[in-house]
Amino acid sequence: MPNITFIEANGQSTTLDVPEGWSLMQAATANGVEGILGECGGSCACATCHCYVDDLMAKVLAAPAQGELDMLENVADERRPNSRLACQIKASAAMDGATVRLPATQE
Repeated sequence: MPNITFIEANGQSTTLDVPEGWSLMQAATANGVEGILGECGGSCACATCHCYVDDLMAKVLAAPAQGELDMLENVADERRPNSRLACQIKASAAMDGATVRLPATQE
C-alpha cells in the first residue's frame, strides 16, 4: 500500500496507507480528510475532489481524460498546471511517498 500525504489548505497534513486501486478521493473521504468532498461519488461530474499533485505523482499518472479536463476547466476553482481530480487517480505502489495538496475551496 502506498503512503500518500494529503495537505489541506490550512496546512493540516494527513498521511494515509492507500490500498492499491482505490481512488485518492475514496481514501480521503474514508479517512476524514477535510477538503475532499467527493459529492458525485467519484463519477467525474463535480470537481469537489480537486487537488494538486506533486512531481512524483505527476510522473506516474496517465494524462487526464477529456472529461476530467472539462471538469477542471469549467468547474474547479484555483486551477493550476498540476490540478487533477482525486476521483480519477487510482493508487499504485509507484505513488508511495507522494503528496497531494488541496485548494482552499471546492466548488
